[in-house]
Formats: sequence, C-alpha cells, structure tokens
Amino acid sequence: MKAGLTLLALAYVLSQFFRAFLAVLTAPLGADLGIGPDVLATASGLWFLAFAAMQIPVGIALDSLGPRRTAGWLFLFGGAGGAALFAVAQGPLFIHAAMIMIGVGCSPVLMASFYIFAREFEPARFATLAALMIGVGTVGNLISSYPLAFTADTIGWRAALSGLAALSGVIAFGILTTVRDPAKVTGPAEGRLMDLLRLPVLWLIIPLAAMNYVPAGAVRGLWIGPYLRDVFEMSTSQIGQASLVMSVAMIAGVVAYGPLDRMLGTRKWVVFAGNVLTAVCVLALAVWVDVSPILAIALMAGIGFFGATFPVIVAHGRSFFPAHLTGRGVTLMNLFGIGGVGVMQFASGRVHSAAAGSDPSAPYVAVFALIGVALVLGLIPYARSRDNVG
Repeated sequence: MKAGLTLLALAYVLSQFFRAFLAVLTAPLGADLGIGPDVLATASGLWFLAFAAMQIPVGIALDSLGPRRTAGWLFLFGGAGGAALFAVAQGPLFIHAAMIMIGVGCSPVLMASFYIFAREFEPARFATLAALMIGVGTVGNLISSYPLAFTADTIGWRAALSGLAALSGVIAFGILTTVRDPAKVTGPAEGRLMDLLRLPVLWLIIPLAAMNYVPAGAVRGLWIGPYLRDVFEMSTSQIGQASLVMSVAMIAGVVAYGPLDRMLGTRKWVVFAGNVLTAVCVLALAVWVDVSPILAIALMAGIGFFGATFPVIVAHGRSFFPAHLTGRGVTLMNLFGIGGVGVMQFASGRVHSAAAGSDPSAPYVAVFALIGVALVLGLIPYARSRDNVG
C-alpha cells in the first residue's frame, strides 16, 4: 500500500500541474495558436467542470470497484490521453477537448487517496494525512511554474506535454499494479448519495467548500499569467518565477494547516480564520492591482498560503458521513470544491472581457473583486456550521 499511495501521490502531483500549467503557457500558446486569456479561461474552466462532473460517478466507483481500478484506468485514458492530445493541439477546440479529458483523468486521484485514508487510518489522522497528500501534490504547482517556463523555452511546449503524457501512462500502470483496495463496507440498502444531501449540517459547509479553492485555483491556475503580463509587462520566465513563489506559499499553507485542527481542538474556526485572511488578500489585490509587482506577488502568495484550508474543510464534512458512504461523501465535497473553480473560471473570463478597455488593469480589478466577494458569500453560512473534531 505504501507503493500504491506513493504512485497516487505522483498522479496527484500531475493533477496539480495540469490545473495550473496554462498560466505559464499564456505567451507561447498565444504566439503559436493565437489563443488569448479568455479562451484559456474557458479551457481552465472546462478542466475544473469535467473534474467536478466526475466526482459523483467516481464516488460510486470507489465504494463499488475500489480505488485501484477507478484511479488507474481513468488516469491512463484521461490523463495520459488528454496530455497527448494537448501536445498536438492545432487550435482552441483541441485545447478544450484535451483539458476535458485531463480533467476526467485527474478526477479520481486525490479522492482515491482520501478513500484509503478514511478506511485504513484512524479518523483523527484524516486531516493530517489529507493535508500531507495535498502538500506533496502541490509540488505539481512548482513544476508548472518556472521549471515549465524553462522547459517550454528550451524544447518547446509540445515536447514538454508529450513527455508528461508518457509519464502519466507509466504512473497509471503503476497504480493498477500496486494499489490495494480496502475491504468493502456494507451499509443499509437505502444508503445513497441523497442520504448525504439530506444532512442539514452539510449545507452550511458546502457553500464555503465551493468557494474556498476559487482564489488559489483561479489565480494560480490561470490569472497570475495574463495579469502579470498585461499590467506589469512580465516575460514568461518572470511569470514562471512569480508562479513559483505562489506555489511554495500554497505548499507551506497546506503543511501549516495539517495539524491545526488537532492542536487547537477546532476545525470550523481554523477554516473560518484562514478564509477571512484569504478574502482580505484577494480584495486588497483588487484595490492595489497596479501599485507594485512585488506587492502583487506578495498578495498572491498570501492567497496561496491562507487559502490552503480545503483538507480541513473535507475533514469537517467527513466527520458527519456514515462509514458506508465515505467514498460518495469525500467526492461530494470535492465536486463542490472543484466545481466552484470551474464555474468561476467561466464567469471570470466573461468579466475580464466585459471590463477590457484602455486601462490594462481594469479587467483584473473586476476579476479579483468577483473572486473576493464570492469567497465572502461562502463564509456567511459557514459561520453558522457545527464544529466537529471527531
């Protein structure tokens, strides 16, 4: 199982890479294919929405087929196949189709790990293990920053994606070989997804689950690239370095949040405080959008650090799930977490277009204000949620 979890962690590294690499390839894709930020926002949104749409079937598959086949086969055909399609892309249609395939392929990887953690380890360790897995996976954000920019400048983005397609295939076969499925838990015959949706306590957590990852996912996943290029005229290499700073902050945040619920005896207030600070950083970025590149990068690093509460949110929700619905429960939380970013990427792309004009900073004021307000709205019901550290 150690080998299996290691390979799932490597697959999650690539999942994190694929949700963030478009930011660094903004200039090369624009030069080679004539693709602008609005098209890339749609492509990013399609990745997140495809990922989110798969969460319900993935949850069912985890409970019925187990994590080995669910993660292995989807990552092989979706992850490796989608990366190969991206490598030969000739226009927006290819890019969109490839991002959908990659989103489908990446959709079960983290949840397969969460399923194993929930079934094979003590409940009190779930948040720490989940944070550790996300922290390891966030290395994908590092690879998709300056290393990708350097690689794209050296051998070209097509060769880089071809190599990633081959690596994805190797990891997928490794998952099929090494992951061991936990013993199945049977529950009442009527145990279904709707049983979770009937729990009132979850509906106070779900709005924040849907908005929590939006700032980091949307900014690091795409907007950091066009923003720094358009407002501060940064090169691909400089954008890669700025993305690296934000990625390191995201990893540090995940590591910092991991043990806090056990140390402080609360999940709710750890999550709430972190997301308040994230909202402050996003809204400050909207207010001081063109003041200084150093301030902008510092605020985006703050977004990455303070916003890394998703593992604790999942642990908060998981504490209310029946055992036989663990797979469906964790994927339900992930559906809202990833789906929220997908919807926001579509919305932010349209807001960016509507605010475009002579002032290059105006579209980004609108984008960051939209993201900040959305996060604040998610915090309002969460403030009334019931804490649970069991």
